[in-house]
Amino acid sequence: MELDSLSSSFFYSLKQGKGWNGWNYLHNAGAQETRPMAGFIGKERHAVDEKGRLMIPVKFRRKFGQSLSSPLDEASCEHIDSLCIIKTPDRSLELYEPFVWNDMRKSISGLSDFNPEERLLKMLMYESLELVELDRQGRVALSREFLDHAGISKDVVIIGADTKMIIWEPERLATLLQESASRFASLAGRYF
Repeated sequence: MELDSLSSSFFYSLKQGKGWNGWNYLHNAGAQETRPMAGFIGKERHAVDEKGRLMIPVKFRRKFGQSLSSPLDEASCEHIDSLCIIKTPDRSLELYEPFVWNDMRKSISGLSDFNPEERLLKMLMYESLELVELDRQGRVALSREFLDHAGISKDVVIIGADTKMIIWEPERLATLLQESASRFASLAGRYF
């Protein structure tokens, strides 16, 4: 199996909720606690500054660490000082809160080091991942490697996608949306 195909199928599985405990972060009836759920929704356009820093939209920062059981209770929010960022096969970047990545990490850790494909997948995932600090102004510094991967030089579109934020270079996103517009109805019909 090709590397891009292997990582693409893994990301597809993630997006479909396969192989993940609590991917949708709903209350697990067998658990004693309620899982946090960010609920990032919306789209904003921002710019990366000359130092490669990206401002996380305020409406998304307000959702950090929010509990599903009490979404409007400020006390239920944990302080978030870093985010996990990963390069994706579609040339976008995805940002996750640490608790979301922790569940993903558990699934990846369950892959066998003795199975060549699973070992390769682990390496590909961790090679594509960085932990970025969130500064007091709500910015994260993106490395040159990550900016180049996504083709970002200045402007970005940040899409809230429930438990993650997806970062796109605006022209790449526009091209993808234009090329995929005719598929929306059939995809929605298949999955909803």
